[in-house]
Amino acid sequence: MFNDLHVIAKFLIILGIVIAGFGVLLLILKNSGIPFFKLPGDIVIEKKNFTFYFPLATSILLSVLFTVIMYLISRK
Repeated sequence: MFNDLHVIAKFLIILGIVIAGFGVLLLILKNSGIPFFKLPGDIVIEKKNFTFYFPLATSILLSVLFTVIMYLISRK
């Protein structure tokens, strides 16, 4: 039972590091001026006091990217 908790704890630590790294990457990309998350196909609706942003093309691109990464990892 304690071995299972040890594995879960390691997974959560690694997941936290990956999420923090992704956050740092987003900050770097935002400050660099590269329009990474503004692809053609993303839906943006702007009104006077309201902005709705739905990253459709970005979501599809990230989904394909993660699918390829997971496929390559599962082959090992």
